[in-house]
Amino acid sequence: MLLSRRRSQVAASLAIIAMFGGVSLSLGSRVEAPTIPDRIGDDVFWRMVSDYSEPGGFFRSDNFVSNEITFQWVLPELAKTTKLGGVYLGVGPDQNFTYIVAMQPKIAFIVDIRRQNMLHHLLYKALIELSPDRAEFLSRLFSRPRPGGLDANAGPAALFQAYANVPADSALYTRNFAAVKEHLIARHKFALTNDDLRSIEYVYTAFFTAGPDLTYSFTMPGRGNGMMFYGRRMPTYAELMMESDGAGNQRSYLANEDNYRALRELERNNLIVPLVGDFAGDKAIRTIGQYVRDHGATVTAFYTSNVEQYLFQSDDWKKFFGNVATLPVDTSSTFIRAVFNFTTMPSQTGTPGPRSRTMLASIAEQVQAFTEGRIQSYWDVIQTSR
Repeated sequence: MLLSRRRSQVAASLAIIAMFGGVSLSLGSRVEAPTIPDRIGDDVFWRMVSDYSEPGGFFRSDNFVSNEITFQWVLPELAKTTKLGGVYLGVGPDQNFTYIVAMQPKIAFIVDIRRQNMLHHLLYKALIELSPDRAEFLSRLFSRPRPGGLDANAGPAALFQAYANVPADSALYTRNFAAVKEHLIARHKFALTNDDLRSIEYVYTAFFTAGPDLTYSFTMPGRGNGMMFYGRRMPTYAELMMESDGAGNQRSYLANEDNYRALRELERNNLIVPLVGDFAGDKAIRTIGQYVRDHGATVTAFYTSNVEQYLFQSDDWKKFFGNVATLPVDTSSTFIRAVFNFTTMPSQTGTPGPRSRTMLASIAEQVQAFTEGRIQSYWDVIQTSR
């Protein structure tokens, strides 16, 4: 009886999404859609970045790194419930990389209201493509000479310990930034403006200045005071990379060389596409949905961080769920969201930072709940997450 009811609920959810232009429920003959390519050309990649994006908007933080300590804790369940080889959507900086290497999508789209975030990802793209291994990547990211004797099997703690006492090198920074510009403009031929290059330099300078101790609350000199979250110190980039999935397994994109190589392969094939977009906007998410549909694929995961918390401060949440309803999904498609100030958050982690919990939810079921009027507040979203 319960299984039958569950199947009926899922079928109803998918039918509602289909009405919005999402997954097709037709069992008849259809024209076979092209599959997602194994590589996207530079010209196509840049056209997607440009054409799928919306005008940039404001967020209160530079958000150089995440402040979500427990973002890996859902990975064991995601490994059991989500399908490999689909399409990943996300927001924000590099925590997306850890989810991507875990879920192995064919293509990933990162949608953020800040143009700086899109350019931040292009900086990562250049540094990752230029760096054959993790130690070289960290050397370029922080503009610190690579320490000798680093073993390819070194864990994250050993990797960051090796860089702990290596000072930043301004001459190396200058050479590295020149290599980034050459790589993006001369090699990839991306049409970056002077303002874009200044924004990339701004982000790169933050990594150079703070090094592995860079935090979400870091503010560049001359830009005011750094943000604090209820008096708690934010986790550093190094601490986030050394975190585990709550069961002692380190799964970050820098946890081992296999993870890093998987990420690098996606970057080199132009399969991580950063966009400028508002979750409540008219274009970015819907255009991604059309691309996914045109290629006969399915969105397997959508990492929203805590963006919905801000959307519910106005009616923008309704536009967001309307946009999500256009995405092709199936019964395993999953929201990944960060919920801050969650009063019952477990305390397994010793890393300092804001109180948060990462939660999961069925995309199809929450779209159905929205359509039926059962989602009216941010609390309703949290209550129907796990």
